[in-house]
Amino acid sequence: MGVDIKIEHLTKSFGKQLIWGDVSLTVPAGEICVMLGPSGTGKSVLLKTLIGLLKPDEGSVIIEGTDLVSCSEKDLYEIRKLFGVLFQDGAMFGSMNLYDNVAFPLREHTKKSESQIRDIVMEKMDLVGLIGAEDKLPGEISGGMRKRAGLARALVLDPEIVLFDEPDSGLDPVRTAFLNQLIVDLNAQIDATFLIVTHDINTSRTVPDNIGLLYHKHLAMFGPREMLLSSEEPVVRQFLNAQRVGPIGMSEEKDADQLAAEKDMDLPPLPPIPLQLEPSNGIPRRSQRPPGEWCRTNGVTPPPGSFLPDSVLAGGVKA
Repeated sequence: MGVDIKIEHLTKSFGKQLIWGDVSLTVPAGEICVMLGPSGTGKSVLLKTLIGLLKPDEGSVIIEGTDLVSCSEKDLYEIRKLFGVLFQDGAMFGSMNLYDNVAFPLREHTKKSESQIRDIVMEKMDLVGLIGAEDKLPGEISGGMRKRAGLARALVLDPEIVLFDEPDSGLDPVRTAFLNQLIVDLNAQIDATFLIVTHDINTSRTVPDNIGLLYHKHLAMFGPREMLLSSEEPVVRQFLNAQRVGPIGMSEEKDADQLAAEKDMDLPPLPPIPLQLEPSNGIPRRSQRPPGEWCRTNGVTPPPGSFLPDSVLAGGVKA
C-alpha cells in the first residue's frame, strides 16, 4: 500500500524567477497521478522538491506525518527510502552492467546477502521484462531498455512512492504504449503511489487516476481524470486536447492581440474520453474507478463517444 503526499502552499523561486507559487494538492495513496504543463513550468522541479533535493521558499511536503521541508537530515534520509525514482534518461551507471545497476541501492542501503540481493534483483528485472539482459552495459541497449532497467532499480527497495520524470522521453509511440501498460501493471501489483511527469497526451488521457496541470506559475487544476478531460477551463481544455486555440502560445502565454483574435472562433468539440488502461490480467486496480463514475456523480455530460472501446470508435459507432 502506498502513502499519500500532502503538498501545502508550496512556492519555489530561483533568484527573482518564480517557478510556481502556492501549490497545494494531495497525491492519493496507491493511485496513479500525472502532472502536466508546458515546457519550463517546473514539473521536474516539483519532483526534486518532493524528494528533498530542492528546498522550497515556502510551504510543506508531508509524508507519513513528516514535513520534508523542515525535518532533520536524518529524518529526510529515512523518508527518502520510501521513494523510488525513474529519471528521464534512466540515469544508469555506465561502467556497471544492468544487474549491478539494479543491485546498487540494495548494497548501499541494506545488509542483505548477495544471494538475497540476487533474488530481489532478478525478481525486479523479471517484472520489467529484462531477464537475460542483466550482463549488458547501459551503452549496449536501447533507450527503452534503459528506461526499464531504471524502473527495476527504482522498485528494488519496494518503495511506497514511485516518481517518474518523463518516462516516455525519447521513446517512440510503440515503446511508450508498452511502458504505459507496464506502469499500470506495476501499480496493480505493488499498490504504490505513482506520480508521473509527462508531455505525452495519450499517456495523460489513458493511464492516470488523477491529472494535474501546472501553468503560468501556479497549479491550474488537479483532480480525477474525467474531471479534467471534460473540463471547459481554457488552459486545461487546450493542453489536454493539443489544440492551438487557447491561452498557451509558443512561449508560455499568448499576448492580448492573439487572444482577442481568437475570441469569436468556434472551439472544436471535446474529443471522447477514452477508457482508462486496465492491467493486462483484466482485474481492475484498487484505485481504478468505473468508466463515467465521476461524470455521473457530478452531473457532467461527457463528450459523445466517451468510454467506448477503441475498436467501436474506429468502426464509427457513436454514443
